Order: sequence, then C-alpha cells, then structure tokens
Amino acid sequence: MTSSLKTKLEQHMVYLILVCILIIAQLFSPGYLAPTHLAGILRLSSFMGIAAIGQTLVILTGGIDLSVAATITLANVMGAQIMMGNNQNIPLAIVVVVLIGIVIGIANGIGIQFLRIPPFIMTLGVGCVVQGLYMIYTNGAPKGNTAPFLSTLCNESVGGLLSGIVVAWAVLSVFTIVMLKKTPVGRYIYSVGSNKTASRFSGIATEKVIFIVYILSSVMAALAGFFLVGYTGTSYLDVGATYVNGTIAAVIIGGTAITGGKGGYVGTIAGAITMTVLNDLLVIVDIPQAGRQMAQGAIIILLVLLYAREKARNH
Repeated sequence: MTSSLKTKLEQHMVYLILVCILIIAQLFSPGYLAPTHLAGILRLSSFMGIAAIGQTLVILTGGIDLSVAATITLANVMGAQIMMGNNQNIPLAIVVVVLIGIVIGIANGIGIQFLRIPPFIMTLGVGCVVQGLYMIYTNGAPKGNTAPFLSTLCNESVGGLLSGIVVAWAVLSVFTIVMLKKTPVGRYIYSVGSNKTASRFSGIATEKVIFIVYILSSVMAALAGFFLVGYTGTSYLDVGATYVNGTIAAVIIGGTAITGGKGGYVGTIAGAITMTVLNDLLVIVDIPQAGRQMAQGAIIILLVLLYAREKARNH
C-alpha cells in the first residue's frame, strides 16, 4: 500500500469513527440525530474547526501552536470591547482581531525560525505573554458585547439547519484544502514537514513557510475568538481554555501525523466534529469537566503513540 493511499485511508477513517460515535450518542440520547440537533452540533464544531485550520498547517510542518487559547481569548476580549453591541464597529473589530493574529504569529515565527526556540516552548511562552496582556488590559473583568449581525450569523439558522458560521467555516475549509492540494505553498508545507533540511537545499524558502503557517494559525485562532463573541454574546477570560487540546486532538484524530509531512485538513474537519460530539456525549453521560479533559488527553496520547509506532515501523 502506497504512502499516499495510507494517508487517505487514515484521513477518511475518522469519518467512520464519527458515525460510530453519533450512533452511540443516539442510543444514550434518543433524538440526538435529529436534523436540528445535528445542525447545532455542526454550528458548535465550526469554532473548533476554524481554530484547527491553523493548527493543521503548523503540525504539517512538524510544529505545534500552544498559543491558540490565549490568542482566542485576546481576540474575543478585544472584539467584544470594540463592537460594543454596534454593527458599525464590526469592520474595525475584524481588522484589529486579524492584526492581533498577525502580530502573535510573527512573534512565534521569529522565536522558532531565527532564535531556534522549539515550537512547543516558544508558543507556550508567547501564550503566557498574551494571557498576561489581556489580564492587564481587562483587569480581570472584560467588557463589551457582540453586535446584532454577528449574533445572527453565529446563532440563527435558515430553516433551523444552516447557520452563517457554518457557511463561513465551509468557505475557509475549501480555501485551506485547495491551498494544501493545489498550490505551491501547500507543497512547500508538506515538504518542510517531511524534511526541513532537504527542503532548504532544494530551494524552498523554509523561513517563509514557517512564518506563513504560524501567522495563519494565529489569525485563524483570532477569528475563532471573534466569532465566539457572536455565539456567547459577550467575552470571557477562559473562552479559549479548551481549544489547545481540542485543536490538537482534532488534527491528530483527522489523520495528520504529529511529526509533520502527512495528513491534511479533510480529516481535521471530521476531527473537529468528533471532538464536539464526544464532549457532548460525555456531558450526556454526566462526566464532569475534569473527566472530559482527561479523555481528551488520553486520546491525544494514544494517537501520538500509534503514529510514532507506525513511523518506527516504516523506518
């Protein structure tokens, strides 16, 4: 079996896993598979899916982004405070949120590429700095609220089935998949993840690739934080807390190797929905928050071990 075929099978296997989890959820909670409820699950998955776009790109290069949670929260706080319930303030809020993502991504890229700080350490440190910034800025009490248009986009559905945030996720998903499969940037990302040194000798500007993926990761996380204002109506200091483990788990469940160079966003889409359904199922069976976090951690550890074993076997 060729490597590309194995990758495709791994990416599509998550869809089978998702179907199995949905059937189990239906058994525990009759009516779970009702179209309107599934539409709600898809809407909730959108925020995880958007944040996981950047995490997918970063992990494909062999890196990781632990600043996602802090980026989401800072964008959430700033977006709410700029909008202040006024639709006219949405364009300014989006610009600020995107700039926040770009600055955080550049900081991560500088540390990783030029200071040679491992991605795990650099993004963790940047996340702590960002967390300190929004704690100082808000003094522990964030203000502001969503604009009516953003609330409608993130909460209301046409016919109870299709909401604006799901459409936004779909557009971003198509853009990401096309970029990875059909553009030179996508090929460079896979090449850097497979062998960074060989990529550099083959003429690929690895520095630019690293900067691009970390900037995109932070921008996607910031947009997720912005959309979350619309979903919740206001900002919260712990709004991004679950998104580091969640996005990493979604990427790995979706068949992207933690070592980089293999996988893609097609699997991550199902991974994001799977994580949302799994968390929902654990709530249904009355598992506390601590137990749900332990389950996420166990899933990540198990899948990393499986990928490491597979890589060792191939070598």
